[in-house]
Amino acid sequence: MSDSLKRQFDAVAQDYDLQRRQLIPCFDDFYSMATSAVHTEQKAPRILDLGAGTGLFSSFVRLKYPDALLTLMDLSEEMLKGARYRFRDDPLVQYITADFAAYDFGEQRYDAVISSLAIHHLSHQDKRTLFRNVFNLLPEGGIFINADQASGSSPYFDLYYKEQWEDTIRRNGLTNEVIESAIERRKLDRNASVNDQIKWLSEAGFTASDCIYKYHEFALFYSRK
Repeated sequence: MSDSLKRQFDAVAQDYDLQRRQLIPCFDDFYSMATSAVHTEQKAPRILDLGAGTGLFSSFVRLKYPDALLTLMDLSEEMLKGARYRFRDDPLVQYITADFAAYDFGEQRYDAVISSLAIHHLSHQDKRTLFRNVFNLLPEGGIFINADQASGSSPYFDLYYKEQWEDTIRRNGLTNEVIESAIERRKLDRNASVNDQIKWLSEAGFTASDCIYKYHEFALFYSRK
């Protein structure tokens, strides 16, 4: 990931959670569906959160699996400071400050890998490589839940989604500074289509992959090994 992306997320880390609800029009459905999709028979599953940021997605998963062993990884230590505060009394959480697209996990294995609004920052080739790496981190029956962004099926829909999103956030009570900062960050997005991402997940080896929820460009991908 680029240094410019890291700098932008470092800058907004303190207010990130407060803003996220206002910047994601489908926030409640998006995260409730993502959390519902995280399912394992393990009482204390090992769960890796890629691009964990302040730990928002992991916090919802923690409520579902109070004994889960959570590993939160993010490029921005400033973002992870929010996660460290969020889980400050939780001994079952560990943190890795690193670029998940380039990190060597060695022999580590997880029952589930999750991610929210992070992987779309990668180049398409890096997405494909990451999907293969995630596949190798999972046991048979392991799952990969990616709550992310996806491009439209044509430039027409990309423009439509962009206009709808900007119109919504401008009516959500955010300051002009926050709105312009969010729009600027979005310029670094590298969204891939739903069909391409499902294809790449299949090529990585997942036996079942689908987009199980979508609202404009916000898409939830579920993959099972």
